[in-house]
Amino acid sequence: MSRKQPLARRILLSFVLLTALIAGINAWAIVAVIHVVEEDLIGDEMRAEMAMVETVYLSEGRLPDLSGGSALYLPGLRAQPVPSAFAEPHPGYREVVTEEGAWHVFETLIDGHRFILARNQDVFEAREQMLYNVVAGGFLLAIVLALGIGHLTARRVIDPVIRLAAQVRGRDQLLALAPPLAPDYGNDELGQLAVAFDQAFARQREAIERERLFTADVSHELRTPLMIVGTSSELLARGDLPEKAQRQVRRIGKAATDMQSLVDTFLQLARAQGAPLLQGEGSSLVAMADELGEVWQPEIAARGLAYVRCDDGEPPGRWHPTLLRVVMGNLLRNAVHYTEHGEIRLILDDRGFSVEDTGPGIPPAEMAQLFQSFVRGRRARGEGLGLGLSLVRRICEQQGWSVEAGNLEGGGSRFTVRMV
Repeated sequence: MSRKQPLARRILLSFVLLTALIAGINAWAIVAVIHVVEEDLIGDEMRAEMAMVETVYLSEGRLPDLSGGSALYLPGLRAQPVPSAFAEPHPGYREVVTEEGAWHVFETLIDGHRFILARNQDVFEAREQMLYNVVAGGFLLAIVLALGIGHLTARRVIDPVIRLAAQVRGRDQLLALAPPLAPDYGNDELGQLAVAFDQAFARQREAIERERLFTADVSHELRTPLMIVGTSSELLARGDLPEKAQRQVRRIGKAATDMQSLVDTFLQLARAQGAPLLQGEGSSLVAMADELGEVWQPEIAARGLAYVRCDDGEPPGRWHPTLLRVVMGNLLRNAVHYTEHGEIRLILDDRGFSVEDTGPGIPPAEMAQLFQSFVRGRRARGEGLGLGLSLVRRICEQQGWSVEAGNLEGGGSRFTVRMV
């Protein structure tokens, strides 16, 4: 399949092809008319002249004087040289063009003798060739003019489209005070497109504002109850409770902490994409790996699994701590939930990090939906809702990272996050 051509080039090609078609038809018509007129007029004139010769010869027994530059050849009656171009018999009218010259020739039999009437057309052929050159030059000139006019037309048509595309791509259009696009364009199809973009941007700005207000309200309303749940669970844990009750209290406290982390994550996702970090605000990859290793290593050990950390390098720069914690923590949690025996490996390198496990791997049928929201595999364990990997993908897209999933040859799965 051929690659799609730019719109400006397609307009230019259409303009040139249409001009070439019209100019070609006109040139062909001119040449055809010249040829037909030449054959009809000169042919009829030579037939009439030969009829006069025949009448005079048969009635008076002599040959008349010819006018108009015609020459009469009588191979059987006169001892005169006959041009080799029409030495062979060929009754009727024809054009003869050779290196020796060009002639209009009319031949017939009168009283059993060949009568050849010839009229030299070298001058006419020269003028005819000049006319053909003029037609060919006009055709080429039409193509050149079509290229120039087509280029100007394409620019006149495309420039407003390019300008509108640049305005649409600008992030400022999502700002509340962004000016509308439609007043810059006329009341035509492009103006209607600008109006449609204005309407779409208005709806998008409204949706962003609703999301911002909703996020702020949810954050404000959830922080206090979560803080109460967290502090209450801490106070309960200090009391003299049976072991079973202690486990439930710790579970409540962990859930409150996870919910607080989710609230912070959603707040970060709702903020402007790519917002710069302040001095000292970011976290290095090694520091985050140390922090999450302390969090997850006891649980990994409690499940009878080994935790392996491999430091093969570290990408330069510092990263948003909350978002990096969510990405790396969710991948570690996912590996723990799907691994029954073996080990969990966290591998750092100069481009990012990878989380590997010795679990059952990812079925090919589930690979395409792996990062979709509320999607859990058939071997899912734990009490998750299927949001972990979806959050990982959204954060990676927002931060300009990439995340890939695949299976290991010896069994298990690998999730790789590239940050540079």
